Amino acid sequence: MTSLFSHSIRSEMLALYVAENLLTALLAFALLAGGTAPADLAAAAAFALLSGLCAGLVAGAIGLYRPMAMQGLRPSLVRGATAAALFALLLALLTAALPFERAGTSRELILAGLAGSLGAMVVARIVFGLLRFPLQRLALVGPGGPDPVLHRSFSPFEVTLALPVGEALLDAVERGRLRAWRVWAVVAAAHTPLAPAARHRCGKAGLQVFTEAEFSEHGLNRIDIDRLPEGWLATANAMKANVWSTGLRRSFDILFALALLLLTLPLLLLTALAIRLDSPGPVFYRQERVGHGNRTFELLKFRSMRVDAEARGAPVWATRNDPRVTRVGHLIRLCRIDEIPQVLNVLRGDMSVVGPRPERPRFVEQLGALIPHWHDRALVRPGITGWAQVNYPYGASVEDARMKLSYDLYYIRRRSLFLDLLILLATVRVVLFQEGAR
Repeated sequence: MTSLFSHSIRSEMLALYVAENLLTALLAFALLAGGTAPADLAAAAAFALLSGLCAGLVAGAIGLYRPMAMQGLRPSLVRGATAAALFALLLALLTAALPFERAGTSRELILAGLAGSLGAMVVARIVFGLLRFPLQRLALVGPGGPDPVLHRSFSPFEVTLALPVGEALLDAVERGRLRAWRVWAVVAAAHTPLAPAARHRCGKAGLQVFTEAEFSEHGLNRIDIDRLPEGWLATANAMKANVWSTGLRRSFDILFALALLLLTLPLLLLTALAIRLDSPGPVFYRQERVGHGNRTFELLKFRSMRVDAEARGAPVWATRNDPRVTRVGHLIRLCRIDEIPQVLNVLRGDMSVVGPRPERPRFVEQLGALIPHWHDRALVRPGITGWAQVNYPYGASVEDARMKLSYDLYYIRRRSLFLDLLILLATVRVVLFQEGAR
């Protein structure tokens, strides 16, 4: 794992990102410089570098650097085609906005960027596939041997070896079994502390050693709630915010909200008209939610359900194929259009662009009594999107809420503008591929 601005990233995915971006820039430059009418080399180099950066942003937004994106041909092709379309659009905007005439015509520039990106992706992923980087293997050490439930909790890592006791680990290291199975890390189960000698031996063999709690945070980018001490907030990045970082974050929220509002204004007007024609009731839906410091505020969304969706007065979790959802509501929920009016909550200061999702007071009361550290998520402003939303599908149970909280607390602990950028990029993937929508 590699730590960037407090956030843990899988080293092979970071290496793939850097390799593809550099290779995209080199191939695009070679195509432009070696054309029938050679381009101005300085202009061609500038365009090639921007192409590499844009290719990386688009590929990251589509999810091509997630480990599961490299585990099947069909998902890779679908995401690759989507990335190519978005990349072509971005290149067209670049050539129209910046003076690259000396590097070639718009058509030549776009084709060079696309060809460079495609060639870089094919070459880099074939090489990385041959090196067996896509899926990293783990060895579990703990009582009882293999546990299928425990194995599933480590997805997308592959649990290759399960050892019942620490002595078995030393034997496996001595016999070279871990090296033969290409094991990357050893994870000690709860209540199975590894002796210093075992940790030292694993380190000499080039193996990472984690407890379950450590691996949950560093390898899976979530917090082990049950092993989180009461005073953990004192070390959280969200507690270390100063006046400068707070002002910068608030300025970003306002600018992003205004830009999103202006860019989507035609879509918002059409959506409002469709809701009005589809079913009786108001266009907007106002609902009380709990935000920063456990203070309540009125959340604004496009109405996607019937007006009598909660006729009994008690809040109800949305379910898959929920019969209360209207025809237009189903579409705008899939595309997340119903969430866009929350930019007004951002402008009012009730919410941020990135943060934990705000919950209803009744759910906060219930979940706070059942899940430890639930109220810790109120340390920061809630967000339109967040780390839990881009890593876990829509939740409709206490167990789902527990899992999403583990991601929210990771965000609070390791909060940074870099992590916010990753979340915004991942939100593009979630919206385009309708991940977790109901």
